[in-house]
Amino acid sequence: MVKLVPATWTTAFVAAGDQVVFMGAFFRNIFRSGFEWNEFLRQSYIIGYKSLSLVGITGFILGFVLTLQSEPTMREFGATSFVPSMVTISVIREIGPVIIALICAGKISSSIGAELGSMKVSEQIDAMEVSGANPVQYLVVTRILACIIMIPLLTLMADALAMMGGFAASNMNNHLTATLYFSKAFSALRFGDLIPAVAKTIFFGFAIGFVGCFKGYNSERGTESVGVAANSAVVSASLWIIVLDAIAVQLTSVFAYN
Repeated sequence: MVKLVPATWTTAFVAAGDQVVFMGAFFRNIFRSGFEWNEFLRQSYIIGYKSLSLVGITGFILGFVLTLQSEPTMREFGATSFVPSMVTISVIREIGPVIIALICAGKISSSIGAELGSMKVSEQIDAMEVSGANPVQYLVVTRILACIIMIPLLTLMADALAMMGGFAASNMNNHLTATLYFSKAFSALRFGDLIPAVAKTIFFGFAIGFVGCFKGYNSERGTESVGVAANSAVVSASLWIIVLDAIAVQLTSVFAYN
């Protein structure tokens, strides 16, 4: 007797196939003529500049809190001098990129999903196709590329502010000078620590932009689907960030020890 594939697995395979087709359309439209530079710059402004305050506050508080939580434990072992380097390495290697990517997933991916979902519901995307425009190139390519470029820049800014937050927390208890703190912070940091961290934020940016565009572009009819697209975009983007981070950590450890 032939066993039929369960409906849940069939739905998962269909969804995966739709995402592959959508990704193929994205890569095909990157190199087509008539790239929408104005829309790309506008999306870079919205995704990058309008997220500066949220990302900056998050980064500063991240370094501040991590330093305050680490100092009592390190003091018990007489290793308070290692707190600046420990916080810097932790933030730049792992905590900073993941936390900032999750923050951006909640803000950016949901807004992209809601925006494209509302355009789908109001048939604006269909009108673009009828008029001869390329909605994938105008709506999808510009947003994903803006995320790929802006998310690493936002992460680097958050890392710098996290170090400032760590200095503020250390200065409250130990009264360290800025020169001494940052010399200790950079003493254990290597340039090779920065490359994998920046590289994975590029993939985080792609996941955030791709998931938001896919969920919004393929949303169903009806006003309720706009909220569903925004919510599912956040959940899926956050899950992809965790999965990509786990893969990046494994690859980094393999290349580091071989």
